Amino acid sequence: MSEGKVALITAGGSGMGAAAARRLAADGYRVAVLSSSGKGEALAKELGGVGVTGSNQSNDDVKRLVDLAMATWGRIDALVNSAGHGPRAPILEISDEDWHKGMEVYFLSAVRPTRLVTPIMEAQRGGAIVNISTAWAFEPSPMFPTSAVARAGLASFTKIFADTYAAKNIRMNNVLPGWIDSLPATDERRDSVPMGRYGTSEEIAATIAFLLSEGAGYITGQNIRVDGGIARSV
Repeated sequence: MSEGKVALITAGGSGMGAAAARRLAADGYRVAVLSSSGKGEALAKELGGVGVTGSNQSNDDVKRLVDLAMATWGRIDALVNSAGHGPRAPILEISDEDWHKGMEVYFLSAVRPTRLVTPIMEAQRGGAIVNISTAWAFEPSPMFPTSAVARAGLASFTKIFADTYAAKNIRMNNVLPGWIDSLPATDERRDSVPMGRYGTSEEIAATIAFLLSEGAGYITGQNIRVDGGIARSV
């Protein structure tokens, strides 16, 4: 259990972000949730936490979440960076504007909260961050070009961050989900999974909860695939 600890979840109004908020609250965390739809704020209240309706693409909105958590509880122990959906198109038909949008959605959305919570975690002498990435960050699919490219960059950011802050007891890891039940189901996608099924948002949330826990205290800078065996490490 993590009674008394505080977790921030961005893009937490639905899907894997919401599942993470529910799991962490069940594990004893006090949760602060950001989402643009208002669902995250409602979920946070349901879970006994606090929420902000705003975007993880806005420094001001992210700061409002951080400030609210600090004003309410005076600490931040965990951060879960979730994200929405970015532009999709054939690789050479993606405009400069949409490439930039993809970086906003999939990369900078994790950098902004990290920049704000890290000094707080430094002062507390510890903390843990998990970014929800994608199974296709290293074996990219033409279905998700802006996601794959931006999240490959997120993997590099994560390694540099981990190297920089490991000695200060601040960890960062990425979870790489495959086909998850928050996405539309198709037979073709299901058949591509060795396990023969979609994963669940709750399974992703359980992995996130583990990576934030003391049991994962020696894990940092890693990319953990949770994809039913679609991709396998050498």
